[in-house]
Amino acid sequence: MPVTEQQVVEALRPVLDPELHISIVDLDMVKGVRVEGGRVTVTVALTVAGCPMQTELRQLVTGAVGPLDGVDDVDVDLTVMTEAELNAVRDKMRARSPRAGASGGGHGQGQARLGHEEGRPNVFMSPDNRARVLGITSGKGGVGKSSVSVNLAVALARQGLEVGILDADVYGFSVPKMLGIDHKPVVIDDMIVPPVAFGVKCISIGFFVDDDQPVMWRGPMLHKALEQFLVDVYWGDLDYLIVDMPPGTGDVALSMAQYLPTSEVYVVTTPQAAAQRVAQRSAYMAKKINLPLRGVIENMSWFTGDDGKRYWLFGEGGGESLASDLGVPLLGQVPLVPAMREGGDVGQPVSAVDPRGEATAAFDALAGEIVARGPSRVFRPELTIR
Repeated sequence: MPVTEQQVVEALRPVLDPELHISIVDLDMVKGVRVEGGRVTVTVALTVAGCPMQTELRQLVTGAVGPLDGVDDVDVDLTVMTEAELNAVRDKMRARSPRAGASGGGHGQGQARLGHEEGRPNVFMSPDNRARVLGITSGKGGVGKSSVSVNLAVALARQGLEVGILDADVYGFSVPKMLGIDHKPVVIDDMIVPPVAFGVKCISIGFFVDDDQPVMWRGPMLHKALEQFLVDVYWGDLDYLIVDMPPGTGDVALSMAQYLPTSEVYVVTTPQAAAQRVAQRSAYMAKKINLPLRGVIENMSWFTGDDGKRYWLFGEGGGESLASDLGVPLLGQVPLVPAMREGGDVGQPVSAVDPRGEATAAFDALAGEIVARGPSRVFRPELTIR
């Protein structure tokens, strides 16, 4: 008995667009199904011409339809969406995002807004947005802050959580390379769809400038870039947004206090006393801008030799001493592991590719600590002040 068009459509419903990560049926990307005996032809409309994921999409469609009874061959015809169809896709994606509050006016009421001149919604300021924003900072460069951010994000995603990472280190962007992402985000009208790697959505200025191009911006440009990354990017319904902040206490930290007032700050340091003293500045910055400092993460804590012994190459106790001085917990200690550096260089985070490794165990424990401690501020959307 030949397969029906409806059976084919239902078989395609679990197929997710490789870039948008939403069902191709729900997005109306399936434009036609033709059944001729045992041959089935499926017409799928791409969001952009020359989509880099079209080979993967063909394979997904073929893999979903091929096993159906009565199907001998599957052909996949690809076309491109019209502007009206793209607008419909954008509207459907926005409808799936957490609401930025009910429409309405008044300062502090109704829709959470970002940018006085545009009034665009910032879903991260909405009381009914569940995402915890974790700002990963350090007093200076070279302590492995970005490596910690990336591997923490991957560790959280491995727990089944929805995770995004915002590379706010505009001058020293490195997160896309560490995640092995080599293609740019999809842009639908004014919506940016972030690439996904190892279960982590990622946005970075690195997608919009050449790798060897220096970013020479003053404060207002940094402010605007962070704004666009928050309001124009389709983040979906995140559990965690990791923000890889620049080292030090500059403009991005001030913008976070304004745009992401529910942020939690975590300071990355190394064991030596010099790094500890510099890291204190980032911690005091968080307090000055009224962002809660939740804990200290010590990186490069020790090296485990072939003899099984731990060697404290950069000293010992710096992270614990810093945490004690700041009155916050030392949440985790990450060992010095060559595979962590090597993985960052080739886009294979150690937390993803070495699930039984010493560093992965440290990041899993760190992620568990952060999840267990819960958010620093609890918002109740049903409680309002009138």
